[in-house]
Amino acid sequence: MRSRQSILEMFATFLQFEAERFNGWVYDAKLRRSIQNLLLQIPQTQNSENFWAIYWHKAWQTQPNSLALGHLSAYLQETCYWSVQRTIPQFSSLQSSLSDCFQIAISEVPKILKGCDPNQKASLKSYSAVAFGNIIRDALRQKQEIDFCNDWALLLKLSRKRLQEALQNAGVTDEIIACYLLAWKCFTDGYILGKSPGVRKLQKPDQETWETITQLYNRECLTLNPPGTECNGETLEKWLVFCAKQVRAYLYPVVSSLNLPKLGQAEGELQDDLPDNTHESLLTSIIAEEEAETQKNQQTEIHNLLISALGKLTPQSQQLLQLYYQQGLTQQQIAQQQQIQQYQVSRQLAKARESLLLAISKWSQEKMHISPTSNVVKYISAVLEEWLQNYFRNLESHSSKEK
Repeated sequence: MRSRQSILEMFATFLQFEAERFNGWVYDAKLRRSIQNLLLQIPQTQNSENFWAIYWHKAWQTQPNSLALGHLSAYLQETCYWSVQRTIPQFSSLQSSLSDCFQIAISEVPKILKGCDPNQKASLKSYSAVAFGNIIRDALRQKQEIDFCNDWALLLKLSRKRLQEALQNAGVTDEIIACYLLAWKCFTDGYILGKSPGVRKLQKPDQETWETITQLYNRECLTLNPPGTECNGETLEKWLVFCAKQVRAYLYPVVSSLNLPKLGQAEGELQDDLPDNTHESLLTSIIAEEEAETQKNQQTEIHNLLISALGKLTPQSQQLLQLYYQQGLTQQQIAQQQQIQQYQVSRQLAKARESLLLAISKWSQEKMHISPTSNVVKYISAVLEEWLQNYFRNLESHSSKEK
């Protein structure tokens, strides 16, 4: 993949796939005009990637539906792509394609923006690198679990709260939800398990079971507020199949993109309707807050600190980090190459990261007077992950040039 170099590219282009492979960067015309106009308003010294990431993040916090979301979605394209590339090999028998996983992750940009604190030292890019990986893993695990369950097994595994949330998300009224929840409760109470509870592929209830479920429902429906009416087994079956369908849609929603074409129109995308409400006062505020020199010095200190801490690791730990970050091998591939178990690779990598994390935490506490709370440790961990990727990637570039 060709990395984007200019600010214009970083905040106005989107990744294009072809046959599940990277096929280049495509400009969005509206975003391009937006960033071009703003670039004329600031000094060249302030024209940095981090400056614009902070600027658009603060703009999004003020107006979530503005062009800021488009600029930040463009900015995080590369981070999302590499997170997908690193996460997919962790799953076997995966039906979702690379582009599917990419769309799943990139659609959660608003959630990432909400969780990222710009006042912390971790950049938006480093925070999102960790967040995208978690989003993809959660989505894939969830999808695999749903795909392997038929409707009846899924309903038996559900909690009442999750079913209620799914029905509310589908726009079902409270009165009907009460009936569906009662039907679900009677189904779970009346279903006679013919197999082990751990088996996912459970059979559809037989006629005798449906009669038991129907009797339970008709006996308890009068306790609803307002009271419900009696139903037969066919109606209850339709209700429960509908519930299962809404749960699947809720747990694994269809991903929509801002680049989808407008309905009924030959030209234009959904993103074109996002208002551009950028205020000059916000730009002035960001410029005033930018402390480029101080931040650069801090980044240099952290860089030197981590190189020193890296040198203190055992040769084996350094080799594992190199194989993982520089050569991009999976833990399974490293285990095969080193002729050790995968859990040993995982344990040694975690131990090496912990040593480096401890070094940064100690520096932050002594130099920046930042207490190592859980949130701080989370952000420091994100900074470390970004540094390791960049450090070993640069080593690989230098090695290629020397050859």
